[in-house]
Amino acid sequence: MMRQDSNDATEDVSLFDTEDETRRKSKKSKIRHPLACFFHLFFRVSAILVYLLCEILSSSFIACMVTIILLLSCDFWTVKNITGRLLVGLRWWNQVDDDGRSHWIFEARKPSTQGKTASSDSESRIFWLGLVICPLIWVIFFFSALFSFKLKWLAVVIMGVVLQCANFSSDRQLGKKDPKDLKDTTMLPLTETTKRGKAGEGTVT
Repeated sequence: MMRQDSNDATEDVSLFDTEDETRRKSKKSKIRHPLACFFHLFFRVSAILVYLLCEILSSSFIACMVTIILLLSCDFWTVKNITGRLLVGLRWWNQVDDDGRSHWIFEARKPSTQGKTASSDSESRIFWLGLVICPLIWVIFFFSALFSFKLKWLAVVIMGVVLQCANFSSDRQLGKKDPKDLKDTTMLPLTETTKRGKAGEGTVT
């Protein structure tokens, strides 16, 4: 009887462990910020589509150029300030101190033991795929415009390459940093981070 009770207890524990693991996997695969995921892809994909269909949509080069640059600028701001923070917990910005020196400040979200603020795998995959694929497309556009002698489009394509690669390189650099190097700046308000950066506690690189 004692052996049978212990076997039943073991089966109950393993059953509960399986349910917890299944629930944990479903949370990781769930998209918690659908609006952020939408706008993370919307601006950059729209800029690419306008570039490809500009001759069909409008005969005005100026209108197409302004539309593409506006979409790229909105994408740059959205990724740097919103989607990077919500989807993968990364944030960066440049700050000029009172002496006129420019500082780059990087922040990353601390991993939560309860998993409430941790990013899901689906959101992280959407973020990094969009951040990697779109700059590659703009690089292809650059060589295409260069070799086809579409010189008037080179300025637009270069703007796309610069803005897309700037976000990618910054977030990639931040993602490769050691979490121990980022723990002092994690989720601090802007004013507090600024004070600690001026005090030289390792927040400014």
